[in-house]
This record gives sequence, structure tokens and C-alpha cells, in this order.
Amino acid sequence: MQKPGCPAGAQFRSRVTGNCDQRTSAGAQIKQRTAVQRSKSTSLTSSPESVRKLQPRPSDKLNPKTINPFGEQSRVPSAFAAIYSKGGIPCRLVHGSVKHRLQWDCPPENLPFDPLLITLAEGLRETKHPYTFVSKEGFRELLLVNGAPEKAVPLLPRLIPVLKAALVHSDDEVFERGLTALVQLSVVIGPSLNDHLKHLLTSLSKRLMDKKFKEPITSALQKLEQHGGSGSLIIIKSKIPTYCSVCG
Repeated sequence: MQKPGCPAGAQFRSRVTGNCDQRTSAGAQIKQRTAVQRSKSTSLTSSPESVRKLQPRPSDKLNPKTINPFGEQSRVPSAFAAIYSKGGIPCRLVHGSVKHRLQWDCPPENLPFDPLLITLAEGLRETKHPYTFVSKEGFRELLLVNGAPEKAVPLLPRLIPVLKAALVHSDDEVFERGLTALVQLSVVIGPSLNDHLKHLLTSLSKRLMDKKFKEPITSALQKLEQHGGSGSLIIIKSKIPTYCSVCG
């Protein structure tokens, strides 16, 4: 039924006009909300707090690649990280203003090398702080105690594969820590390392082709020769023919 005095065409035009007005109003509201959201996003990005988060902290220089306890990688910790977090490494990291140091729960000379020395060697493959420092410094300090040669030599069959894993690692810093640990071990046990040396020299030979490692590897080979005696030179030359002896 049509209302009196109101033609059907006028009613239709009224409904169409009303629908258009509603769509125009809804579109305006959406544009307004979008503009507000963009304004909030811009203000958050340019706020002083967000700027501070983007800027590096001074401590980042002292602790590079620091572990993030809330990060994705912390959900599946490595074997060394798990042992360290449970107190399996009897020392703790003491942060200093210039450099860090380790504080042992008891004198290192009273600690058993098995399995502590091997565990610390496994930690050389870590890439996050504090694990990198604890493993590197702990390995070094443990080899400095009285009686270290007698304690370390029996562990060589298990220790050498762990050091080799660090020497073949793709991370350059891991390789450097493994190379340093190898030299430290050579200083302590001397010729006892010769029987296992051939298993480690292949990775050194490959890395020697990289110019940035030529000098540190050559220096390490010289120290291996000095502490390993004439027997070590024969082994080194068999794997790295270009090596020149420093012992005459």
C-alpha cells in the first residue's frame, strides 16, 4: 500500500538516498579510525622510549650476543647451557666494569677434571654470553692447576673429538676459541698430544686458506711444534706440507 500524497518514485528515491547516506557515513567512520590508528602508531615509533630501545646500550659492547632469556633460542637450551643453568659448572661469572672473571665455588685444583674439562670444552661451541666466556675462561683456568697434565691426559680420547667439533664449526669466533684451547692443552700435556694431533690438523689446513686465519693458525702450529717436540713436526708436515719449522 502506498501512502497517500507520496508517489512511489519519490519513496524509492528516498530509500536509495538513505542507503547512500548510510554507506557514506560508514566509510567516513572507517577512514577516521584508520587515521587515528596511524597517528597512534607514529607517536609510539617516535616516542623517546622507543628511540631508547632502538639505540644500543653501553653494556652491549661488553657482552656481545648476550643471551635473551625470553627469546626463541632459550626454549631449547644447549647441553652446556642446561648444565650451567642447573649449577653443574662450579663457578659463576662476576661482571666487572672493564672485564669479567670467574669465581669458583672451591679451588679449581680440588675439582675433578672428569667430566668438567670435557664439559667446558663442549661449551666452546656456544655463541651466546655468558656461556662463551664461562667455557673459554673455565677451560683455561682448569688447565693451570697443579697436576693438570696427569688429570688431562687420560681424558684425551674423549676431549679431542670435542675440540675438533669447535675447530670445524662454521662460526669464526667458535673456531678461534677452539684454536686457543688446543694451544693451551698443548702447553700443558706436551708430546702426549702428538698421537691425537692428526685428527685436528685437517680442519686447520682448510682454514689456513682463509687469509684472516693464516697468522693465528701459523702461530698455533709453531706452538704445537715447540711443545710437542720433533714428533709433532712430522705429523704437522704430513697434513700441512707448506708449514715451515721454527725449531730448526
